[in-house]
Amino acid sequence: MGHQLGRVLGLLLVAGAVASASCCAADGRRALYRSCNLSQVPPVPSTTEILLLSFNYIRAITRTSFPLLERLQLLELGTQWTPFSVDREAFRNLPNLRTLDLGNSRVDFLHPDAFQGLPHLQELRLFACGLSDVVLTDGYFRNLGALSRLDLSKNQIGSLELHASFRELGSLRSVDFSLNQIPAVCEQGLRPLQGKALSLLNLAANGLYSRAPVDWGRCGNPFRNMVLETLDVSNNGWTADVTGNVTRAIGGSQISSLVLAHHIMGQGFGFQNIRDPDRSTFAGLARSSVLRLDLSHGFVFSLNARLFEALGDLKLLDLAHNKINRIAGEAFHGLGSVQVLNLSHNLLGELYNSDFSGLAEVAYIDLQHNHIGIIQDQTFRFLGALRTLDLRDNALKTVSFVPGIDTVFLGNNKLETVSHVDLTASFLELSDNRLEDLGDLYSLLRVPALQVLILNRNRLSACRGRHGPTGSVGPERLFLGGNMLQLAWETGRCWDVFRGLPRLRVLYLNHNYLATLPPGLLRDLTALRGLDLSANRLSTLSPGDLPATLEVLDVSRNQLLSLDPGLLAPLRAVDLTHNKFICGCELRPLVRWLNRTNITVFGSHADMRCAYPSSLAGTPLSSVSMEGCDDEEALQALAFSLFVFSTVGVTLFLLAVLVAAKLRGLCFLCYKVARRLLPTGPAEDGAPDAYQYDAYLCFSGRDFEWVQRALLRHLDAQYSSRNRLNLCFEERDFVPGREHIANIQDAVWSSRKVVCLVSRHFLRDGWCLEAFAAARSRCASHLDGALVLVVVGSLSQYQLMRHPAIGGFVRQRRYLRWPEDLQDVGWFLDTLSRHILQEQRGAHGDGSIPLRTVAAVA
Repeated sequence: MGHQLGRVLGLLLVAGAVASASCCAADGRRALYRSCNLSQVPPVPSTTEILLLSFNYIRAITRTSFPLLERLQLLELGTQWTPFSVDREAFRNLPNLRTLDLGNSRVDFLHPDAFQGLPHLQELRLFACGLSDVVLTDGYFRNLGALSRLDLSKNQIGSLELHASFRELGSLRSVDFSLNQIPAVCEQGLRPLQGKALSLLNLAANGLYSRAPVDWGRCGNPFRNMVLETLDVSNNGWTADVTGNVTRAIGGSQISSLVLAHHIMGQGFGFQNIRDPDRSTFAGLARSSVLRLDLSHGFVFSLNARLFEALGDLKLLDLAHNKINRIAGEAFHGLGSVQVLNLSHNLLGELYNSDFSGLAEVAYIDLQHNHIGIIQDQTFRFLGALRTLDLRDNALKTVSFVPGIDTVFLGNNKLETVSHVDLTASFLELSDNRLEDLGDLYSLLRVPALQVLILNRNRLSACRGRHGPTGSVGPERLFLGGNMLQLAWETGRCWDVFRGLPRLRVLYLNHNYLATLPPGLLRDLTALRGLDLSANRLSTLSPGDLPATLEVLDVSRNQLLSLDPGLLAPLRAVDLTHNKFICGCELRPLVRWLNRTNITVFGSHADMRCAYPSSLAGTPLSSVSMEGCDDEEALQALAFSLFVFSTVGVTLFLLAVLVAAKLRGLCFLCYKVARRLLPTGPAEDGAPDAYQYDAYLCFSGRDFEWVQRALLRHLDAQYSSRNRLNLCFEERDFVPGREHIANIQDAVWSSRKVVCLVSRHFLRDGWCLEAFAAARSRCASHLDGALVLVVVGSLSQYQLMRHPAIGGFVRQRRYLRWPEDLQDVGWFLDTLSRHILQEQRGAHGDGSIPLRTVAAVA
């Protein structure tokens, strides 16, 4: 919002330029003829009050140059491009003229009676006209009883010997002799001014008293019996010795403000041939009642003891832009009335407790632009009247020295924390420091009397520790621009930093990289009127982000894609420029609101433009057509319905895939329960007595525990009455004492199916391989698929195929593999049971059991 003022000033300048463009014309009251290539005064109406004729080629002004212009008050004839002359009574037809400007022109001839006939002239500007001493000594200003300001600066005046007619100038208040060549001013030369009270006597930049020695006994006091509000003797090259001589000579003259700026007093840094002023330098001013002393822009290196003790009435002391590096003890002794002390732009590195002793009434101390890195704790504590302390642009790392001061400027230092400092300020400026932790902000918001807090351009980006609400009424204005608050708030902490600030009216959060506003961040700011969110990364604003009391909002230079105009309705002013709006039908309410609203919208409409789509990039929002958006709105419901149905369909599909992948074991159990509960038809007649066993389980004895746990307990009828298979295996069903090969042959031929559980132990067990060979022999003789091969463990296809006994079978027949996932075990056992009970096919069948390969074990 700060740049709005610049815009207003720009408009005023443009308006001024338009007004000045209509030159070389008169409108009755004003006649503007600047730069019109005139060689003589043009005719103007008799009602003219202001006549501007500068930047022309007028060569002479005579008594006939002007018609009678009784209302003319301002005449500007300065800056002619050619030398010109002013004849006798040249302005007699301008009896009520108040201001006459002939400055910055080369006047070849000026008649001594040129200004006669101007009884009401108040200001006469004769600066830079090439005038000599004659203009002062020959009575050029006779009969100008109303003259109050005379400007003779930048001429060639070599001495001040005033004509006696100056005594008649009873209204004279300001005389400017600066930038001439006056080597000395003595009492005799200014005698006609004695008894007068001047608001300004300017003798600056003349080389006064510095070119040649002065006999002060003969010269006397040039300002005797005068009352001078301001005496400007700056830029005259005065050393401490010259200054001491002058102040002793003018002692007793009443001078309210003495300007000694741009002097050469002091040793400076690196040279010592010119001494610093001491207590004798200003001793002569003891009776002059000096209230303001300007010693700025010099080379003073050390403020010596009792330097200003003679200036007991001094109110303002300006020592800015010197080379001050040391303040001696009692340097300010005797300055008990000083209220303003300016020590800015010096070379101070540290301040001690005694540096400002004697300044009992000082209310403002300016110490900005020094090199101060440390200040003793008691330096300012005894300055009971101190209200403003300016320590900007120094090197401070702590503020423990700040007592009860109302206004404190501490910007552009090296402060890293202020959390443990007891402050009572009402105005606190801490911009351009190194504060990182928001804990410092919590601490500062608890200062009871604080009204304005400025923390711009710090490093606020962290929220360490726990912080509750401030518990204070807080400031009225809070400046937090140029920090990194996004980094602190994106952690989910310190969202209550603005809670309990009922007095806050203006809040600046610009340049903080904010992508969103934390929920409820501004909820408790019931008095907030102005909010600056410019230059962040906001892409949207939600209804709960802004307090209801807000009147002025700046969200320029963000990344807003769209904006609900309902958020802007309560405002009185808003700035939406330089965002990245998507100019679709969703933006239609905002465009319509912008075209109809009565609130103040800052910025040009050309700066509120589209960023997307590319076909509309750069187009102002006011120029975007929203035709066709009604048809699109009608299709939105249909599009939304299609979106919902497609989303539900995809979700159900993904859910089914997830259930099949993760809960297939449970689904199989449910399927078995349902199949068991459903009624089934009568069992088919079969040949149950054709085989003694349903299956012969052939496995290595070393795998018996696993086989019993994984297969027998779930399939064999003798293990559980719920099982339906009558299985044969060596450990239980082989006849003891009988040859082992005979038992194997009986088991193979007495069972409907032979199930070989192939493991690493199986492949090393000779009897297992013998049983496998007998089963293959049965299959070959009967041409049936009685052999079922189940691979257990981590045997690979390559290991099976390279085995001499098993390899041939696995190349020609399909086999089963024990499942890796436990939820597939039930399905596998059911599949194996169905293969065991499946009827064998004859020779003209397909000759194999239709088995399915199960996913390989990892």
